Amino acid sequence: MTDRNVDSFKNFVDRLLKFSDQVSLDCFRLSDGISSWNDEDHDFDVSGWICAALCRGVKEIDLQLDNLGDAPPVLFTCHSLVKLTLEGKGSKLEVPPDVCLGNLKTLWLENWVLFGDSINRLISNCHVLEDLAFTYCCIANTTELTIQSPSLKELVLDFFSEGVGDFNYVLVFNAPNLVYFRYYSKIVDGYTLSNMNSLENADVHIDAFDFEDDETTATRLFSDDEINATRLIQGICNVRSLTLVIDGVIPPTVPFPIFHNLTEFNFYGIEIWLVEFLYCAPNLKTLKFSFSDVAGTRWKTLLTEVPSCLLFHLKEIEMLISCSDRHMISYFLDNAMVLEKLVIKVNGLTATQREKARNKLSQLLKNSKKCQIIIL
Repeated sequence: MTDRNVDSFKNFVDRLLKFSDQVSLDCFRLSDGISSWNDEDHDFDVSGWICAALCRGVKEIDLQLDNLGDAPPVLFTCHSLVKLTLEGKGSKLEVPPDVCLGNLKTLWLENWVLFGDSINRLISNCHVLEDLAFTYCCIANTTELTIQSPSLKELVLDFFSEGVGDFNYVLVFNAPNLVYFRYYSKIVDGYTLSNMNSLENADVHIDAFDFEDDETTATRLFSDDEINATRLIQGICNVRSLTLVIDGVIPPTVPFPIFHNLTEFNFYGIEIWLVEFLYCAPNLKTLKFSFSDVAGTRWKTLLTEVPSCLLFHLKEIEMLISCSDRHMISYFLDNAMVLEKLVIKVNGLTATQREKARNKLSQLLKNSKKCQIIIL
């Protein structure tokens, strides 16, 4: 865009927002494309634009603040806002002490460093919040991050971003009406989850630390990871659908509760976690899984008794494993009494190899007469 066009655009927005009394706004967005125009020759008054939009009772604001300055403090005291999306640049999000977003229902923050006291204050002053998302964010300088909201229905916490943050804090949840929960993070120092009875769908991806300390310290911290990871899972035991990804060798130590409502389970991790879930999910109907370790050889040893979900409820299994893992496949065919579909995904097979694999598997005995074996 030419300098003349940039200046024309700037002047148009200035007139529209600052000098026109006839304009009412429902939505105001600034994309990162504008940041490339904002230089020493074209100094956009972004803060002034935002303030002007707020004065006009705007309900939705979506800002990509890559090169457009920080969010003005007045943004956090606007009573008309219903939805606020802020995409930062990996810098600290400044939240004023008098923050109050009384009508805000949706808050999405992306690529920010969030300081504990500041973000706790922000959440506690959004009294009707229903949808909260922190994506590619870091938590810094806090011992406890508290998310307590009786109105919250959807929660996304993605703390895998590399930055100045740390994971030395306790995560506290109290969200009695939460329905959907997505959590991507390294394991923190502790989890306290209460009033999660409404939760229906959870997507959890947790990662163990790579310890570089001495062996004694590493062993102690590794044990803490085991306990905290299991306690996190305990806190979401009311879900109907669960996706669980566990990177790192973290065996479960604290016993699982019974997942009475769980009917769909999608899993990636070590074999022992799947075994535990099969025993603790008596009503499971759909199972999809792949392993981070070499599986299959210990399958019958780990499953000393047939889980009740295999005998009475499990109808569909989809696995991404080697076709040579005949022990595991045989186990499911022998014990899944109501199984209707077994899908086996094997990467890199030619059409000829796939046909040979299908012929071999078709020779295995199966106790469910309805079971269809599909090789992909």
